[in-house]
Amino acid sequence: MQFEQFKSSLNGAAPPAGISGAAQALWWQAKGDWHQAHRCCQDSHDEKGAWAHAYLHRVEGDERNAGGWYKRAGRNPSSATLEQEWEEIARAVL
Repeated sequence: MQFEQFKSSLNGAAPPAGISGAAQALWWQAKGDWHQAHRCCQDSHDEKGAWAHAYLHRVEGDERNAGGWYKRAGRNPSSATLEQEWEEIARAVL
């Protein structure tokens, strides 16, 4: 799936079929459902899932928890805006 298709899917009621847990998490976060997004991340055990998980804790304002997830993802904590990081992760996981 291309990024623009993913972004357009935000007009729907559910994430597109067949996307990863990390992509689902980003989809739900963009829809304003942090808790559903977090549930999707908890089922994703790879580095991309950890990156999305870190992002969600950054959104939440829990920098300490986010830091642990960035480490699991093999990444440094982001200094980008939340919107920029969302797009960066989405492009990487699609």
